[in-house]
Amino acid sequence: MPHLIEVAFKGNRKDFFLWDGDEVPPLNAGIIVDADRGEDLGYVHASGELAEKRNAGTPHGYGAAGTTKKARRLATSAEMERETELRVQDEDARRRAVERVKANDLVMKLSDAEWQWDQKKLTLYFTAERRVDFRTLVRELASIFRTRIELKQIGVRDEAKRLDGIGRCGRQYCSSSWLPELRPVNLGVAKDQRLSLNPSQISGACGRLMCCLRYEHEFYVQSRKKFPKEGKLVRTKKGDEKVVANDIFRERVTLRGEDGEVRTVELMELRAEAEAIGSPMPSATTAPSASTDEDLIDVELAAEAVEEVVAPISIVSLTEEYPVVVAPETAPSADPEGSDANRERRPHRRRGRRGGRRNRQGGARGNNESEPGDSPPDEEGES
Repeated sequence: MPHLIEVAFKGNRKDFFLWDGDEVPPLNAGIIVDADRGEDLGYVHASGELAEKRNAGTPHGYGAAGTTKKARRLATSAEMERETELRVQDEDARRRAVERVKANDLVMKLSDAEWQWDQKKLTLYFTAERRVDFRTLVRELASIFRTRIELKQIGVRDEAKRLDGIGRCGRQYCSSSWLPELRPVNLGVAKDQRLSLNPSQISGACGRLMCCLRYEHEFYVQSRKKFPKEGKLVRTKKGDEKVVANDIFRERVTLRGEDGEVRTVELMELRAEAEAIGSPMPSATTAPSASTDEDLIDVELAAEAVEEVVAPISIVSLTEEYPVVVAPETAPSADPEGSDANRERRPHRRRGRRGGRRNRQGGARGNNESEPGDSPPDEEGES
């Protein structure tokens, strides 16, 4: 049975291949694999059970269907040196392509270029706010580089993942190092974690909300199930008190009584007080789901303020036209057109085909046809 291996390429691009050898190739070893109409060189990233698990749980995996791509052989030292030379040529190809983009006045940003190992294809990655007609650009680049040209439009998160870098935390980008999937992040996630809602303080290098807000969000949601909702009244031994704040890390609750006294108690102590007077609080196991109607409304309102879409953008089609959005027409009035109320509401209703106003001084109709309800023309007639 062939072994399943995961191979990593430039720009954190990964794919799965089948290895027919008896022994699995070592990790980080250079390997020649099947590519688009040729061969490409990558490095072994995972094999064995880890590769099987990643194949089932990562976006670039094939799942139960599996892959049919083959890994041909281990790369020699000469082939590895050729790979190093190609990576140097990538930046030169990107700069030459940028010159042609400026010459064609295209609104697009070329992020990276990647030569296939056999130089039978050059892939250019770019970002743009809208679809770009790059048919002329493709023909020019094909005549310059004498190879197949492929242009791929990616999002700003994918651009940061491909180019890599160091975040404000001092570590490598999560999207480049370990994050298996780029999921949408909105302000509702930051609101649940009681963070600042200023986008400049919670945004990453790509200009979008940081990916780390997403994978920490579930912890906050599960932890808050054990606490009473902030702003609600709870009955304790001192009477009705309002929940001011919850400290989910120290498991403390800050309460304000009717007399204005503020006190901080342990969550277990508060739960015991509520049970002693016959008003038990919901436990963590019986707590309502994190997706209650009230919570969903809060998240939706925050998402409407700043909403982010990070779904991967497919390759731009050369034949698809831009969608045209037409504003809906104003709904007709409930009153009939002939009602007195409607006439009072629209005293300057336009008449005639050319938009002339009724009883307009010094105006000319342009034809002798009158509209129903118009006053008859003067005896001298209209010019």
